[in-house]
Amino acid sequence: MHPRLTFALAVIEALAIFAYAVSGFIEARKRRLDAVGTFMVALVTAFGGGTVRDVLLGRRPFYWVEHESYVIAIFALSLFAPFTLRMASRVFSERALLVADAIGLGLFSISGTSIALEAGMPGFIAALMGVMTGVFGGILRDVLCNEVPLVLRDSHPYATCAFAGCGLYLLLVRLDVDSVYSVSIATAFILVARLVTFKLDVRLPH
Repeated sequence: MHPRLTFALAVIEALAIFAYAVSGFIEARKRRLDAVGTFMVALVTAFGGGTVRDVLLGRRPFYWVEHESYVIAIFALSLFAPFTLRMASRVFSERALLVADAIGLGLFSISGTSIALEAGMPGFIAALMGVMTGVFGGILRDVLCNEVPLVLRDSHPYATCAFAGCGLYLLLVRLDVDSVYSVSIATAFILVARLVTFKLDVRLPH
């Protein structure tokens, strides 16, 4: 993979993990959790989807074990969650966090699909694994906070955008498109689909 693309993906990955962790901080703050609870909620939000995928695929070590620096960063930020949230609100607008979350959804969903394909999963199952990677962290966050998961009660397309993007990725793989372009196109599709449906207030029928 081209060094510039590798660097860009690393930056996007860090932003996505930060955005997911901040959503965990926000929920923990609402529930008045202490530093330990805040760390657990933020960690689960950031890495829950990938961990569930790795468990189902029997893949070791887990992603967060391989990337210890992310865990340490979330731990440090959890100790100062109120300050972290104030800093995030000043440095990143709500729109910026939405974009980072959409990028994370795209990147994690497509990477999850790719990993599942490499593990020999059939296409449809690989797409579901990808969606799980992108959204399951938020589900676990809401369960820990004793709420009905947002993805199940919010009619805005979220998992649907991820599934459509994973389907596009599978099509590009079937057409033997270069892996760099396949990942980039499918991730960009999820990003744009999520932002456009949110902007236009598109809702799924109940």
